[in-house]
Amino acid sequence: MASGSVSRLAALPRTEILIYWILSFGSHFYSFYQLHRFSKEHKTGLERDFQLEPGLLPGLRRDPADFEWSFWTEWSRKSLLWSLTGHALLSISTGLFIPKLRVPVLLVYGLLAAGGVLGLKGLCVLLLHLGLSFIVAQLRRPALCWACSLLSLSTLHIPSLLKIQRAWYDTEEEYYLLLFSVAVCGLRIISFSLEHCWRPLEAVRVVQLFWLLSYSFYHPLFYNGPIITFKDYTQQMRRSAGESFSVDGVLRYVVLRTGRIVLWWLTAEYMIHTMYMHAIQANETYLESLPPWALGGLALALVQFFYVKYLVLFGLPSMLATVDRLSPPALPRCVSTMHSFTGMWRHFDEGLYRWLIRYIYVPLGGSRYGPAYKALATGLAFGFVCLWHGGHDYLQYWALMNWAGVLVETALKALFATSIVESFIERTLSAAMKRRGAALLSGGSTAMLILSNLLFLGGTHVGRLFWKRVFVQGWSTIAPPMLAFLYCFAQVGLERAP
Repeated sequence: MASGSVSRLAALPRTEILIYWILSFGSHFYSFYQLHRFSKEHKTGLERDFQLEPGLLPGLRRDPADFEWSFWTEWSRKSLLWSLTGHALLSISTGLFIPKLRVPVLLVYGLLAAGGVLGLKGLCVLLLHLGLSFIVAQLRRPALCWACSLLSLSTLHIPSLLKIQRAWYDTEEEYYLLLFSVAVCGLRIISFSLEHCWRPLEAVRVVQLFWLLSYSFYHPLFYNGPIITFKDYTQQMRRSAGESFSVDGVLRYVVLRTGRIVLWWLTAEYMIHTMYMHAIQANETYLESLPPWALGGLALALVQFFYVKYLVLFGLPSMLATVDRLSPPALPRCVSTMHSFTGMWRHFDEGLYRWLIRYIYVPLGGSRYGPAYKALATGLAFGFVCLWHGGHDYLQYWALMNWAGVLVETALKALFATSIVESFIERTLSAAMKRRGAALLSGGSTAMLILSNLLFLGGTHVGRLFWKRVFVQGWSTIAPPMLAFLYCFAQVGLERAP
């Protein structure tokens, strides 16, 4: 699942790179403008069919059709912003005055915060999952731990059990919050269980249970991540207890980071105020009638909104984790500069990527036992992600596309590394032409990557219609210029690659 290095690719003339940047930005802005025009022209129909909400400013309308953004925005207003602020104040206070008790205090706060939102019954569900997994982990059998964890996650798909849990809450939002909490807690359970099998903490079981609860109920990362492994969490929390604490440095960091998060939030809100992409993608009639540039704008807007959304959803928890002297995963990289499936998985959700590598890919052999084992380990990693997200048919197609994309990229990398092909390329192509060739291949990979993301974000109907309009009906009119612009995107991505 690792992506190939691009460090050996040559630099291109500045004028050529400038042209790529101009064409990349220009195509983004022009396609967004065409999507904005389409949204304005069909505003009445979209408002009737999808109930556009009043905007933040008078006279504006807002597209609420992205469930995840609307869900977390509403919960933030209700309680999450307040509880996260309380966590930050409590962490700073305990770090100053009682640093040795900071972790226990934050554990108690996390339990109270979870119980306050999920209710006593919801909290007991999580504690039941954790308790059973803790008991099984004491046997130190990875296969049993996996079986217990998968059984725990399977409870999210048992209708009779879900019906009972739904009856505990007055609103759908409260019920969904419990489901999200159980799903994310499932990743932490697997992390703890496998780490305990491989190398248990040198402590009595009560202390082990304490660290499991502290890890599972750490409030900033509790509901939605990003994911930190149990090993990293315990090591960093223990180390931070003996580190000095600078209030001025923390406040300066929080102010600057909060400013960036607010800017990302404003960007996301601006997008759903000016381009009703989520309402449009939910209606096949609108998808069929979109002009070509607006169709491209819709694809870019959907994936860019997804990126900006997770800058916000991961940005605030990561900021608070950093204040607690943890090292959270890096925030997502811009999807327009992603030019490979492997790069997308490595750099968008780095925490989930590390989790998959450590607990699925490497234990199954990874690349140590040849291509067949590598393909199997990669496929099972994608299969688990599909199951964890719900296992719906569109997720299965999305996982298969990503698996195939990674395998093709890996095979091409191996092919170009063979002595015959490598010597032929060295003899016939200059360094600059090798980079252009790499960007050309990456442009095709990017097209399939965007299509897979559209499957994930919009479902099979969106992916099917984009495929039909771009590659079937528009193979001679839409696909060529689209691939040309994706070539420019890939060149910009290669320019910014580490």
